[in-house]
Amino acid sequence: MDTIKLVQGDTRPQIVVDLKDQDGNPIPINGSTPKLYFRKAGTTTVLQTITGTPIVGFRDDGGTLITAAPYNVPGVGGRASFNWPVGALNVEAGNYEGEVEITFSDLTIQTVYDKLKFKLRADF
Repeated sequence: MDTIKLVQGDTRPQIVVDLKDQDGNPIPINGSTPKLYFRKAGTTTVLQTITGTPIVGFRDDGGTLITAAPYNVPGVGGRASFNWPVGALNVEAGNYEGEVEITFSDLTIQTVYDKLKFKLRADF
């Protein structure tokens, strides 16, 4: 998994995740609430909890984004986006990690096993 590079104080880039099961099939998240928990690597304190938005499309194993039915419905293809709130990246430079958790409409919860990796540098 690639490290996402960020700059202190920014509110972009938007983080987009493609959620798939162990067989590579999309995890449908339409009607669910995806969340991104953000913390400094090596710590246990969550600095930000960011609620995401299910978005259209399914990214196949070749990297092609498919938006034809049924993937034209937000979340059916397992995609979600997260926007950094103002001030979320006003933390010290260093390595951070993120965890994506999905709360489904029946209130069951699934946490994505792999963590997102972030590297934050100081702004000029």
